[in-house]
Amino acid sequence: MEKLAEELNENLGAAADFLSPAGLRMYFPKGGILGQGAEAKGCAINATIGMAFEEDGSPLVMDCFAKRIKLGKEAFLYCGSYGLPMLRDRWRELESEKNPSLKGKRFSRPVVTHALTHGLRVAAEMFVAPGDTVVIPDLFWDNYKLVFGEALGARIRHFNTFKDDRFDAAAMKEALLDGGGKKILVLNFPNNPTGYTATERDAREIVAAASEAARAGVKIVALFDDAYFGLVYEEGVHGESLFADFCDLSENILAVKLDGTTKEDYVWGLRVGFITFAFKGATLAQLAALEDKAAGNVRSGISNCSSLGEHLALAALDDHDYAAQKRAKYEILKRRYLAIRDILARHPEYSRTFETMPFNSGYFMCVKPKGVDAEAVRRRLVEKYSTGTIVLSGLIRIAFSATPLDRLETLFENVNSAIAEEQQKGETK
Repeated sequence: MEKLAEELNENLGAAADFLSPAGLRMYFPKGGILGQGAEAKGCAINATIGMAFEEDGSPLVMDCFAKRIKLGKEAFLYCGSYGLPMLRDRWRELESEKNPSLKGKRFSRPVVTHALTHGLRVAAEMFVAPGDTVVIPDLFWDNYKLVFGEALGARIRHFNTFKDDRFDAAAMKEALLDGGGKKILVLNFPNNPTGYTATERDAREIVAAASEAARAGVKIVALFDDAYFGLVYEEGVHGESLFADFCDLSENILAVKLDGTTKEDYVWGLRVGFITFAFKGATLAQLAALEDKAAGNVRSGISNCSSLGEHLALAALDDHDYAAQKRAKYEILKRRYLAIRDILARHPEYSRTFETMPFNSGYFMCVKPKGVDAEAVRRRLVEKYSTGTIVLSGLIRIAFSATPLDRLETLFENVNSAIAEEQQKGETK
């Protein structure tokens, strides 16, 4: 094992137990090209880094690129494996603003990832070893199977997502306690596919369940997929990331927040995300060690993230009109959400063809067809009704984020008709 990795593991102390073998081996190569380049900063002649500059010292950038975007030439330089420092600091400020419960709590400086999926992969490689158990609700984003199961060889342990239209924290606790040892818990609120966020009561029960498992000796790496954070449309819903509750919950729990601009700020192709760490009693040196390991993983995989995307994100976050514009986009989604609630209330007959899954937030909602195969319904919707939906975990996912307000009524009429036809088809067999 490299000496730098050993030093980071020593800095982490008992917290190193959360890491996977790959996570233990990971380090940031401070003494190589990057370290030597850092030492040469400020020199009159700096011939260290693989970038090109004009005679006046400005970045050598072709105008056919530069004129396409109104940012300084610095946006064409490398940002480094940790990400643009000013953006990291700005996002950390925003995390505290959006999650007031973080006030006074210690958590790391975010490391920039190539959006949230890449952040999940970084976290997986840091903390998940082949054969480790990853605990995930049975209604989940299918990419988790690729990231944790197929790519890392983890054992995925599902638990029941809902009981009596509420999050089933008891089932989560049972999954965490099953077999003891180390567990990786993945929680995604608002949930994809269901569009459900834990209520205040749910949140208390989730925290209590994890705390009880930790007291029983289970080592938990809690990954919070906050891709759709902030898009909550009902009162009584937990408005903060559960990262804020978990970050100082127990020495046996390491909390990892995965978030970014993609869904929150409606810039899906920008690919700017963040990974943030915390655990009870963490020292600044321990948090810095986790940042180093994350940055080392970024460097080993993609070197560094998009400088253009990071500079654009920083410029947008600092824009005086940012909050107002974001609120205006949120209101568009909320109007669609409320329209769906109204449609369902006005059409009780739809209960003959589908069950509506709990939803209160995000981009999506789901229905569960009664007595027929969801995939057959999806195909019928495409072929007969020219209506596209997604099938996940036996549910039909409806993205109201992508559906104009004036098409929602027709969409649900089509879903109802397609299911009814499949039901009738089954009855005549």
